[in-house]
Amino acid sequence: MLAWRVHELGEPATVMRLETVARPAAGPGRLVVRVAGAAANFPDVLMCRGLYQVRPELPFTPGVEVCGEVVALGAGVTGFGVGDRVIGGVALPHGGFAEYAVLDANQTFPAPPALDDAEAAALYIGYQTGWFGLHRRAALQPGETLLVHAAAGGVGSAAVQLGKAAGARVIGVVGGPEKADYARELGADIVIDRRTQDFVEIVKAATDNRGADVVYDPVGGDTYTRSTKCVAFEGRILVVGFAGGDIKSAALNHALVKNYSIVGLHWGLYNTHDRAAVAECHRELTRLADDGAIRPLVSERLALADVADGVQRLADGKTVGRVVYVAGESTS
Repeated sequence: MLAWRVHELGEPATVMRLETVARPAAGPGRLVVRVAGAAANFPDVLMCRGLYQVRPELPFTPGVEVCGEVVALGAGVTGFGVGDRVIGGVALPHGGFAEYAVLDANQTFPAPPALDDAEAAALYIGYQTGWFGLHRRAALQPGETLLVHAAAGGVGSAAVQLGKAAGARVIGVVGGPEKADYARELGADIVIDRRTQDFVEIVKAATDNRGADVVYDPVGGDTYTRSTKCVAFEGRILVVGFAGGDIKSAALNHALVKNYSIVGLHWGLYNTHDRAAVAECHRELTRLADDGAIRPLVSERLALADVADGVQRLADGKTVGRVVYVAGESTS
């Protein structure tokens, strides 16, 4: 089969190579799928650079979430059959930017029928992260104001749609007019272009100086620091990641004086500590997709040959929305 592989660490466009390799086998507790779609995620970028918390042995194939057709089942795998259309998290080093990938059975679920292969491939990580963050960690309530940073990105776009589905008023922060249009298409009630506007002042004005009840922050750095200036009384700042590359130390005296919470989210831990909750989340996401309340907005559908370029553009902040490798897509 053809697969993109990383033999040394660095920028994706430099270190990803398209090679012919043996098709992987299904080990115990795992499934082999023919890849129908694989979404690009920031963890793919970080793994290429050697900066992610998961560091697979070299060489490895990136592409951490896929939609595919089951072609082989390993020992002990139940509940799935050959030919099933599934989504889930890959078992590295056999990631999704290839013709075949390996999934962990504990992180594999039926693909929502309402979504096509590219949309389904972009559902698992971003929407699970958003659902656990907003509902399990931040306890978002109908009528509250949700501020979403990087609202046109992978996890941010999911949070916008999930916030709207939960009955919240959603304010999205993006960088640039193209991303602003995308956030509006997602359903954000107010869209702020951070390049030309001050999100702190706009949030205050939009909430009669009260602030946002929940701040969804996958960026960190100064974005986190400035968010503390527009979080509401009893608000929750949800720390999702540090795409900006800067991890700030929290001023705990400020949280005390303003009476807000700083809430962390490591979604992957739920796969270890509460798999039943992950399965429950998938059922809820499938229902929301069936109802038309959520749908990943795929901005680019890439042929296999174009994947490394797409991942590099994601790394450089030049993509809008979800970028997905789709099997059978023609090269641009």
